[in-house]
Amino acid sequence: MDGATIGLIAFAAVLGMLAIRVPIAFALASASTLGTFIIFATRTGAFAPERAVRPTTSMVFSNAFDLVHNYNLSMIPLFVALGHVAYRAGITTNIYEAAKVWLTRLRGGVAMASIVGCGGFSAITGSSIACASTMGRICTPEMLRMGYDNRLATASVAAGGTLGSLIPPSVLFIIYGIFTETSVSKLFLAGVLPGLLTLAGFVLVVAVWVHRDPSIAPDSGIHYSNKERMQAAIKAWPALLLFVVIVGGIYGGVFTATEAAAVSVSLAVAVGFAQKTLNWSDLWDSLKETCIQTAGIFIIAASAKIFVAFIALTGVAPKLVSFVSDAELSVFALMAAIAVIYLLLGMFLDPIGIMVLTLPLMVPLVEGYGLDLIWFGVVIIKLLEIGLITPPVGLNVFVIAGVVGKDAPLDRIFAGIARFLSVDLIVLLLIMAFPVISLLIPTSM
Repeated sequence: MDGATIGLIAFAAVLGMLAIRVPIAFALASASTLGTFIIFATRTGAFAPERAVRPTTSMVFSNAFDLVHNYNLSMIPLFVALGHVAYRAGITTNIYEAAKVWLTRLRGGVAMASIVGCGGFSAITGSSIACASTMGRICTPEMLRMGYDNRLATASVAAGGTLGSLIPPSVLFIIYGIFTETSVSKLFLAGVLPGLLTLAGFVLVVAVWVHRDPSIAPDSGIHYSNKERMQAAIKAWPALLLFVVIVGGIYGGVFTATEAAAVSVSLAVAVGFAQKTLNWSDLWDSLKETCIQTAGIFIIAASAKIFVAFIALTGVAPKLVSFVSDAELSVFALMAAIAVIYLLLGMFLDPIGIMVLTLPLMVPLVEGYGLDLIWFGVVIIKLLEIGLITPPVGLNVFVIAGVVGKDAPLDRIFAGIARFLSVDLIVLLLIMAFPVISLLIPTSM
């Protein structure tokens, strides 16, 4: 049995294990380790397991070790810590409060404020699921109390939560950059315009939806004075400061992405203690949650690194590139096929799992066509973002459903999500058709 066949069988085995709910890390590590063992054991023709033990263990442990000691990986715990600290210090929720004060007088303004708040939360935390979970507890119950239709109250937060994948910092961009050996700083900057474009599209969805059916968003009757609006805007200054440090610092060449992460965490802690919104107990809880979340990501990443080495050993990727080249697919046909694959996987798997499972095969294809890996990264993250709200397993939708309980059944949330999905698909087509949307900022560095 040749290496390519073993690789395809292992890939199928991973999909099978995922279908029966085996955690992605264990599925990748077990399939790739066993596949590597078989390749080395049959290299001389006859099955000789004693010859496969040392090279297999060497490959597994060396790849896991190399990944954990990757300098760029230190960004993940730093940005995860930033999200937890900023939330406990009230920095992220102040963004929503400021947006609510400014937009409440508009019909559907609280839903718009929820989306803007999700965008601001995403610009600090970099996690879509964390954004949906946190903002769902803050925004959705309030909209339901005000008489908002449960489709709008839930779908606006579920969709807004996906902005964490694109607006920097993004954990998905960090993982993509590590596995494709591309600049994480440029990936962060490439996500800014697509993220803002998506945010504007979501706000437009709410405006149009409420204009056509005003009953879904009753007038709250609450009006704030100009003084109150200014006070709310000023109160949100720490969030703006952190965003400027991350994006402005990277764009201006003042910081690397890792340095920006470290400085941002320090600033968030300093601001929290200075404003007396953060105490030592909150900081300790933030660090504990950071360790738990980071450990899970690292285990998946280490397993994925072993899987990447296994795929390289099998020779599947070159054969796949050769097959696609012989088929003479156009760039449009290639990207359409990739989009369909990711959208289908997004219905059943989590974003990190999809990325680490597919990148070993997709990246050689894209490089073979001479496409820009920074632009491709934005396309992939956008596809993963769409998967977070795509039925039947949209993770953000299930997060919101868990928050609201019986107030909004899953079918009602998915019914509201359809409008936001249409905007996501339009933005995806624009990103794919006009790479300049993604590359304008990073190329101007």
